[in-house]
Amino acid sequence: MLKGKVAIVTGSTSGIGLGIARELARLRADIVLNGFGDTREIETIRSGLERENDVRVVHDDADMSKEEAVRGLIGATIEKFGRLDILVNNAGIQFTAPVDEFPAAKWNAILAINLSAAFHGISAALPQMRKQRWGRIVNIASAHGLVGSTHKAAYVAAKHGLIGLTKVVGLEAAGSGVTCNAVCPGWVRTPLVEKQIEDIAAQRGLSQQQAARDLLAEKQPSLEFVSPEQLGGTVAFLCSSAADQITGTAMSVDGGWTAQ
Repeated sequence: MLKGKVAIVTGSTSGIGLGIARELARLRADIVLNGFGDTREIETIRSGLERENDVRVVHDDADMSKEEAVRGLIGATIEKFGRLDILVNNAGIQFTAPVDEFPAAKWNAILAINLSAAFHGISAALPQMRKQRWGRIVNIASAHGLVGSTHKAAYVAAKHGLIGLTKVVGLEAAGSGVTCNAVCPGWVRTPLVEKQIEDIAAQRGLSQQQAARDLLAEKQPSLEFVSPEQLGGTVAFLCSSAADQITGTAMSVDGGWTAQ
């Protein structure tokens, strides 16, 4: 379905981003992986994706907290591949603390990576997508882009902002062949969430299994984690012709979290 298309997925060396990159590669898009991690592990992922799907896959370790690096990632991709069709803004970090104790440095870092990086990427990618008369921008927001939770001031603010940005870009690009949408996952068992499960287990003296169930029970009525593969499928749908008239929207994939 996506043969000949070029996709950037930020924060794609593990977790949600890797799940999305895998699905887009399966649909024959060429992939630009982005993120940090063990060099050998990343090379194993990169070469595996390339070999298994007969597509081109490169890795760019651009730091999403820096404007120049984000814009450089877009420019380098267009220079290397001659085009850019899909931009998935997925990179994100988390920190929790009450708002009156929230460190300013953590606030700034979360907004830089979770929100500003998407703005810089979209700003740099839009002219190329408009020129091609086709493009898909998918911002990975969160259930926390639609509702709040305690101790997550920066994350919730950034994700709400990301959905606002999605709406504006959707409106500005309407009719150009370029769409912009947000995907709002509930709990996904990524390293980020694994840490929260470990903290709950330690604080309450629970097993990992019970801590995970308690985490889900608090927010997610399905009592099941969303999988990276499911999110990959959601992004793939938004890249399909069936989604040509879906733009400026926030799509929940959250086991019923925001239906409550």
